[in-house]
Amino acid sequence: MRLLITILGKATGYLTLIIVFIAAILKYLDYSDPVSFTSMAVNMESLEEDFRLQNKSCFILGATGETGRLLLKELLDRNLYSKVTLIGRRRVSFEDKAYEKLVQEVVDFEKLDDYAAAFQGHDVGYCCLGTTKAKAGAEGFIRVDHDYVLKSAELAQAGGCSQFHLESSKGADKSSSFLYLKVKGQVEADIEALGFDRFSIYRPAVLLVDRQESRPGEWMARKVLSSCSFMFPTMSIPIQAVTRAMVSNTLLKPEHKTEILENKAIHTLGTSTTT
Repeated sequence: MRLLITILGKATGYLTLIIVFIAAILKYLDYSDPVSFTSMAVNMESLEEDFRLQNKSCFILGATGETGRLLLKELLDRNLYSKVTLIGRRRVSFEDKAYEKLVQEVVDFEKLDDYAAAFQGHDVGYCCLGTTKAKAGAEGFIRVDHDYVLKSAELAQAGGCSQFHLESSKGADKSSSFLYLKVKGQVEADIEALGFDRFSIYRPAVLLVDRQESRPGEWMARKVLSSCSFMFPTMSIPIQAVTRAMVSNTLLKPEHKTEILENKAIHTLGTSTTT
């Protein structure tokens, strides 16, 4: 067993060096996915203060997931909203006093029309809701990542929500032959058709996160990709950078009603903006 561990350790090291080398070459040649944030020079603290004065409220879908949990923490740490509501299938217990003022709405996603009131009165919506085909099956995956998300967006807009921020995936494309990317791309298109005043789509690549649930194979990928995430930020991204980018981007004025932030743009915004 000790010999096996030693061999795996060496193999991981060599693989990391190879990928870092390839990443360096690709970074040198990569001119795609341009990042344009003229607001980088803007004082984020000033933007946050101005935003607080607007006395806005928001809701989060998927707050029990990896991204949703950190997004919630980011929002509370930066204290941007007068009211934060979690919408989910069950109540969540928190020990920290920072979570005391949270509002929680428990809904049945199979009967969302019956819970329309939960989506009323919010200015901004954040959606990190999602599952996997392996966990829920193909039909279950489509139902969660498309049907639940789209219906929630419809109810939120009907309830007065003007901004919707969606965590999607790198490569999302409604024309894709891969189910995961096809569903992600389709829900993007369907929500865009609703006509929110602002619709922000975030397409992160491989998320670097130590999941609470075990997913075989991800450990090795995280170890390798984390070694070159800063050298080549189109391959992977720390999950903290995603949530920080989602919150910081909310403070900025978009050039268009619908905006798509690819992985490099998320990485840039999530690692360059500090309070």
